[in-house]
Amino acid sequence: MLHIVKKRLIQLVIVLLFLSVSTFTLMKLAPGDPVQSILQVDQLMVTKADEAKLHKELGFDQPLIVQYGQWMLRLLRLDLGNSYMNGNPVWEEMLRRLPTTIQLTAGGLVVMLLISVPLGMIAARYPGRWPDQVSRVLALIGASIPGFWLGLLLIYFFAYKLQLLPSMGKGTLSQMLLPSFTLGFSMAAVYARLLRAGLLESLSQDNIRAARARGVPEWRILVLHAFRTALLPVVTVFGMSIGSLLGGSVVIETLFSWPGLGSMAVEAIFGRDYPVIQGYVLFTGVFVVVVNLLVDLSYGLIDPRIRLGKGASQ
Repeated sequence: MLHIVKKRLIQLVIVLLFLSVSTFTLMKLAPGDPVQSILQVDQLMVTKADEAKLHKELGFDQPLIVQYGQWMLRLLRLDLGNSYMNGNPVWEEMLRRLPTTIQLTAGGLVVMLLISVPLGMIAARYPGRWPDQVSRVLALIGASIPGFWLGLLLIYFFAYKLQLLPSMGKGTLSQMLLPSFTLGFSMAAVYARLLRAGLLESLSQDNIRAARARGVPEWRILVLHAFRTALLPVVTVFGMSIGSLLGGSVVIETLFSWPGLGSMAVEAIFGRDYPVIQGYVLFTGVFVVVVNLLVDLSYGLIDPRIRLGKGASQ
């Protein structure tokens, strides 16, 4: 276990270094000038002298290597700087919006579990029969529909035509239903088929045959014996797809006006708010590495036969 933690910490340092260089470089190569965006927000009659003064205040008159070094020194002190648009510290902006993103992500995961687990188990219980075929069709539909298009369809039918649910904002459970379903449905399609494959493999093992020989009911075997082993590939893929989940939340938050980290990042991109963009990218990188660490550590809890830290040597 200590070996896994050490490996992930080294990976975290490498990821942060790579993200810091890449995001800083891309921000400088991106079209547009954040100084002009800031001055437009202030709605003042500005001159070239005002622009030059603000360039100097922000350090844009320094060579790029100097700008990067100054930013890295602040980053080592856990200082992500202040937003160009409102002057607030980036940490405060991210912490203020983080609970909202967590709420949406949790809602999407709940939707994913409510759809994928029953579909996967039913498909594994009746392989090749009509429940399995229905599960396959639903999985194909879910994997084929882009998230933004599904969200637009839900808004059109449930918010505009039927007027059953709100399409924007945050605060009530009804406002959370559409974005959560949009985020979780496409994930459910993938995980339903993955769970089905894991269950079919588990059901072919010797201990399952022994349980059947003892007269254990099939559903009890499926839920209590095979399901736990089938979770291993599901958890592995979840760790690898956490980046896609965060990327999907950016689209969903923008589509449903959900005030989370994703919509903050989009606003920062349009406003050339470099500190906010860089802070969001670094936070996402750290989050992905930490989640993958938790996934690695969870293997021993799911399957006691796995010995963390010894797998590499065996």
